[in-house]
Amino acid sequence: MNLTQLLLILRARKKIVLGVLLAVVLVTTVVSLLLPKTYKANSTVLLNYKGVDPLTGMTMPGNLMPGYMATQIDIIGSKNVALRVIDRMQLANSPAVIEQFNEATGGQGTVRDWLAGLLLRKLDVTPSRESSVVEIGFSGSDPQFVAAVANAFAEEYMHATVQLKVDPMRRASNYFDQQTKVLRDNLEKAQSRLSKYQQEHGIVSVDNRLDVESNRLNDLSAQLVAAQAQLMEATSRQRMAQGGSDASPDVNANPLIQNLRIGLGNAEAKLAEVGQRLGRNHPQYQSAQAEVAKLRRDLNEQLSLTSRSVGANATVLAQREAQIRAALAEQKAKVLELNRTRDEMGVLMKDVESAQRAFDVTAQRGSQTRIEGQAEQSDVAILNPAVVPSEPDGPKVFRNLLLSVFLGIMLGFGAALVIELLDRRVRSESDLSDSLGIPMLGTVDWKNSARRRTGVLGSLMPRRPRLT
Repeated sequence: MNLTQLLLILRARKKIVLGVLLAVVLVTTVVSLLLPKTYKANSTVLLNYKGVDPLTGMTMPGNLMPGYMATQIDIIGSKNVALRVIDRMQLANSPAVIEQFNEATGGQGTVRDWLAGLLLRKLDVTPSRESSVVEIGFSGSDPQFVAAVANAFAEEYMHATVQLKVDPMRRASNYFDQQTKVLRDNLEKAQSRLSKYQQEHGIVSVDNRLDVESNRLNDLSAQLVAAQAQLMEATSRQRMAQGGSDASPDVNANPLIQNLRIGLGNAEAKLAEVGQRLGRNHPQYQSAQAEVAKLRRDLNEQLSLTSRSVGANATVLAQREAQIRAALAEQKAKVLELNRTRDEMGVLMKDVESAQRAFDVTAQRGSQTRIEGQAEQSDVAILNPAVVPSEPDGPKVFRNLLLSVFLGIMLGFGAALVIELLDRRVRSESDLSDSLGIPMLGTVDWKNSARRRTGVLGSLMPRRPRLT
């Protein structure tokens, strides 16, 4: 079926199309006039989106705003908010409502759930396209009731957002409180281990003790170097004193030995002089010889004493060097022990610092979360509360008439096509050709006053052919 055939069918069945159209329009008009009037009240709320995570305190990116708006719309239309509205307005306590509930459900379920479903079916939540404003609309037959319900939805939605924000904060606060107790115990244990370690090792300040002991070790090292140098010098002098008195500077530098050598030289010179003048048995010669022998004995004795004193000095220096060496080794062991103690104590101090840092961060975050959990501030503000509507919102007669005209035309077209299919008639040349399956040679136009032959079989065709 082409467009021409369709137009011919509609023109032939125009009475049916017009009849169906008039019937639909008439029924729609009557129904629209008989329907009870409905009123709609709108309350607008403003969403002040901050996007702060209640547990971590991090600011969420702004590209999550569309999802946030969709979430808030779902919250407004949730059963939780509807139940809050019912409790706020005490609708479940009305005897009339309870009677309607029993008639509708036969007593199955609860009145609150049944009322929540009714309210949500009449609720209309419309977000703004370019702003954070959301419109909450409610429809009903009572203008004062719809305004009250719209405002109640706005108020309870605001309270619900506060609760949804505060509840995670409170749970997070409880979590932080538990963690704070655990971290406080860990800090106390770490401090106790550090104090016990200091008491066991008698440590007041590791750094000061280490500086003192290190300085003492350096002093002993310097003293050992000086003592070794003195011991080497004393040992060298001892060997020289023992090897030969004339080569020893200590022996030569002794003033008593020098005086004795001078006296011995004078005595020997006197003995030589006396020996030239007198004989060996002369008393003067013997006296001079005895004086020379005495001075020689005194000189040898002083040389021996000086050599022994040089050896004793070397022995003392050797003992002093050994003592300094032992003290240096002991001091080195003490410094190494202090280094080990400092390392162990440093580990304990790091444990204390880590525990203190974790405790401070957790306590600070817990305090902030606790304060935020106690805040009853909402991110939602009522921009325009709903007012009692003065004019009904429905039924919309004009809109219904326009829809009925469109629907009537479509139904009329459909009825015409159905009737045409049930009673198919020839409306054009193509219908005849398609029905008989033979080519058409000509047509006769009965509307002209003078007949005009259009083909060989044109005059033999009936005026109104009909297929049976």
